[in-house]
Amino acid sequence: MANPLRDPADLRLPRVAGPSAVVLFGVTGDLARKKIMPAIYDLANRGLLPPGFAIVGFARREWADEDFAQEVHDAVRSHARTPFREEVWQQLSQGIRFVAGDLNDPSAFDRLKHTLHEVDRARGTLGNHAFYLSIPPGLFPIVIKQIKESGLAQRPEHGWRRVVIEKPFGQDLRSAQELDSVLSEVFSPDEIFRIDHYLGKETVQNILAVRFANEMFEPLWNSNYIDNVQITQAEDIGIGGRAGYYDGIGAARDVIQNHLLQLMALTAMEEPLNFDPEHVRQEKEKLLASVQVPADIGAHTARGQYSPGWQGGVPVCGYLEEEGIPADSQTETFAAIRLMIDNRRWAGVPFYLRTGKRLGRRVTEVAVIFKKAPHLPFGRDFVMDSADNALVFRIQPDEGMTLRFGSKVPGSAAMEVRDVTMDFQYGDSFVDASPEAYERLILDVLLGDPPLFPGEQEVDLSWRILDPILAQWTEQGQPPGYASGGWGPSEAYAMIARDGRIWRRP
Repeated sequence: MANPLRDPADLRLPRVAGPSAVVLFGVTGDLARKKIMPAIYDLANRGLLPPGFAIVGFARREWADEDFAQEVHDAVRSHARTPFREEVWQQLSQGIRFVAGDLNDPSAFDRLKHTLHEVDRARGTLGNHAFYLSIPPGLFPIVIKQIKESGLAQRPEHGWRRVVIEKPFGQDLRSAQELDSVLSEVFSPDEIFRIDHYLGKETVQNILAVRFANEMFEPLWNSNYIDNVQITQAEDIGIGGRAGYYDGIGAARDVIQNHLLQLMALTAMEEPLNFDPEHVRQEKEKLLASVQVPADIGAHTARGQYSPGWQGGVPVCGYLEEEGIPADSQTETFAAIRLMIDNRRWAGVPFYLRTGKRLGRRVTEVAVIFKKAPHLPFGRDFVMDSADNALVFRIQPDEGMTLRFGSKVPGSAAMEVRDVTMDFQYGDSFVDASPEAYERLILDVLLGDPPLFPGEQEVDLSWRILDPILAQWTEQGQPPGYASGGWGPSEAYAMIARDGRIWRRP
């Protein structure tokens, strides 16, 4: 019997995906094992996947279905966020299939097509298929072509087809447009999902909630009150075993072009008409189109390469000593840029974006720094040991927000003001743990809900910002070094000091 207290129109109720199958290319990679497979299990564990669901793996391994199921099982056991439950696993494992083959082999895609027909019959997935390309970007065109020529992209009358690709979306504007051309020959725009996992994080979505659901912030969200915005993504590790991917890509392409410019767009965009995907994208696109590339790139950007040093009390090698890195590599592992926005709200407010490896700690944050008070009505006994007011969105590792402001020191005879903070953490304020970003994004793919996925125009606009900077860096040759365990090269400090400002220490 229906619960009379349960309103079917209540938007707080979870959205459950319909019958569907995910075809996963790149099943042997770290991303699939550590993020995608565990996220699918977590969705099932939360009751957000239907009984009619299947995972079809595709790789060159000579595996049977049972072998792939064991791989998924091990990945779930090691990396799932939610507890392992045997009954959930048994339900999920019944829909696991594997197709062995090479990406260049048309007959392998014929076998994949046959397997999906069998899955539709046995699992009731109704012809709803999502192709997840967890593979190097250079292989995207090969897989898309095979999907087209095998007829796998052909939609049934009442079903859907979707494709999911991971960043980087090209290496520059030209290659991004070439990728878009390949995708658009096979899939329509509403069938293409570009995954930027940062957009699935709770605190990133909370930027919009704080801005547009709270009247206290929006009147201050402009150049009258905000001095600058600093967006930082720092890692305390090196490249690890990712030399094949990272060298030639670098920090700017790997992080700034997607993650940090998306964070900037969400922080600075105008309020959308509503939160339908198209309206959110329109506002992000307008914001990115108004971004000004520095006229003097040398003065308002900085890059670097980590050198040998100490990290957590342990000696570590420099980037050029990492396995697989050429001794003359010019790839930057640190990048910082200053951008201005040419519109009424943000005129004169610099946005500082920085990212790097082997820095002081692992942290991602958006810090909105407010202007100093124009007048302090205190007498000669006034003592101020306080920095600027700041509202900080902490995206990782401890998701939450901090508001920093000055307060009088109790018991002091003088009017002594020091910094204090009001701190909000998701783990303290909500009973449920935050879902992993991939849980939210994979569910959105299955639901066909794209507001958290960057569109083609956003990607192109981001490359138009970054391309001139990368071109000048290429002409400059070898990046300067910076000590592992610090906060980047001296050039980054000089860059922000030219504006009379300093980097916030996360």
